[in-house]
Amino acid sequence: MDWLGAAIDGPLVVTRTIHFAAAAVSAGALIFRAAVAEPALRSTPPATAVVRAQIRLTASIGLAIAVSSGVVWFQLQVAAISGLPFGEAMTLDVLSTVLNETQFGLVLKVRLVLAIILAACLAYDRFAPARWLALGSALGFIAAIAWTGHAGSTLGELGNLHLAADALHLIAAAAWIGGLAPLTLLLAAGRRNQGFAWASPARDAAQRFSTLGIVSVGTLLVTGIVNAWILVGSVHALIVTGYGQLLLLKLVAFAIMLGFAAANRFWLTPQLALLSQNEPQLEAFRQLTRNSVIEIALGLTIFAIVGVLGTLHPAIHLM
Repeated sequence: MDWLGAAIDGPLVVTRTIHFAAAAVSAGALIFRAAVAEPALRSTPPATAVVRAQIRLTASIGLAIAVSSGVVWFQLQVAAISGLPFGEAMTLDVLSTVLNETQFGLVLKVRLVLAIILAACLAYDRFAPARWLALGSALGFIAAIAWTGHAGSTLGELGNLHLAADALHLIAAAAWIGGLAPLTLLLAAGRRNQGFAWASPARDAAQRFSTLGIVSVGTLLVTGIVNAWILVGSVHALIVTGYGQLLLLKLVAFAIMLGFAAANRFWLTPQLALLSQNEPQLEAFRQLTRNSVIEIALGLTIFAIVGVLGTLHPAIHLM
């Protein structure tokens, strides 16, 4: 498939998109629990129990999809690295060579160990140490993706900077985009269980998530500038290359997400502070939930663009 003057590997792009999104949802759900849900719902035990169950299920589903898509990604990557047709590449010799003798294979093994630890921690989620270990392994699971892309092939001290920026970029994206899934579920539960008992913690959670979002956006901007400086190199390359144009499209989606996040923070969230169930409060729940769903859709669009960018030659190599 040709787009923007570049050949696109459709199956690989789709698989990468699904994998990135699922890993981000799994990590984002656990970041949301630690930074948002637990502090906001501490004084509301019924809400805490419901949200904890939702977060555990969300993280588990995200992990299952990430592992499944990761297996497919590995198979597609083996075919690409070996240069063989897919069927011929799926032999024990070729698979083991890529797994044991390439950086992609090494990263895959590390991430598989982290996925197993995360799955075990989610199974024993009622224990506090398991919850913290789950968070740590989820962060490692998504941050390690940096070593599978362009950052993993950048050499020297610049490569170290690139890896650090890309890993932080992935974690920040998971915190914001991945965290939207449990936030949407919390808001939907608050709308079903109408009244101040849910409205107050939901408002606190929305405010805390907005703060988390501000930190995430700042991190995304700084690390994004670093990545663009390394991979694009100039404004001219940003405008005239297919890579740069896709990056601009990603920035447009990012800006639209920021607009919805600002509306949530400064307009809708304060309406949840109303002391009794009434139409403005219920409408705020509805609009917050709707906006969060739209943000999720925009986030998936961004992951799709990232899935394409990772398969293209960086713009700086084309100038």
